[in-house]
Amino acid sequence: MTTTWRRLLAEFAGTALLVTAVVGSGIMAATLSPGDTGLQLLQNSVATAFALGALILTFGPVSGAHFNPVVSAADWWLGRRHGTGLTGRDLAGYAAAQTLGAMAGAVLANAMFDLAPVAISRTERTGGHLWLGEVVATAGLLLLIFALVRSGRTAAAPAAVGAYIGAAYWFTSSTSFANPAVTVGRVFTDTFAGIAPASAPGFVAAQLAGLVVGVALVAALYPTAGAAAGDAVVPQGDAAGSRR
Repeated sequence: MTTTWRRLLAEFAGTALLVTAVVGSGIMAATLSPGDTGLQLLQNSVATAFALGALILTFGPVSGAHFNPVVSAADWWLGRRHGTGLTGRDLAGYAAAQTLGAMAGAVLANAMFDLAPVAISRTERTGGHLWLGEVVATAGLLLLIFALVRSGRTAAAPAAVGAYIGAAYWFTSSTSFANPAVTVGRVFTDTFAGIAPASAPGFVAAQLAGLVVGVALVAALYPTAGAAAGDAVVPQGDAAGSRR
């Protein structure tokens, strides 16, 4: 069984590398395709989708590869009645590791491209239409993950989750942050992927609303999904769903 510190390290490292991919590919896109926002978004979304799939494959056997506090919260909430998924203590540890990892990932990406390691974003992203996009992106992500878990298709998670996030860059008005930790991390880069500190609370609130909507949809469509919550996003270790 995977020990707690290994799971937290996996969540920290996985989230850090995810944000490094998001921010780094955004910087590269802006450098290679100046003035073409559509092409920049395409490059950013493709790199993020591929990186996310690879990171789920890498860290999933250790921690489940959540990389996202709303995924961890849904895992805890849906599994609590069945004694599966994360405990409350696990949830707190995962959320902290994910948030610190996201901040570290932004700093790493900045440094790799010879920018100031910490540069607070000035990109404002605010408005009801963007918050609605975050609700949709987050709820859809949770519905996908727990549909895969409930149907025993977690082997498809790397490709399916990567594809969903890549697509959601384009079909949501907010370009699908769908992750409070990543939102916080992106505050620390004044680049293509950044978000201004004043805009972040609105995005996080919308993501939490998406958590409520997503969990409600999962409970309605897959009433027994909580019994397999320990397998989200992918099963860990030698025994599927082992958490302790």
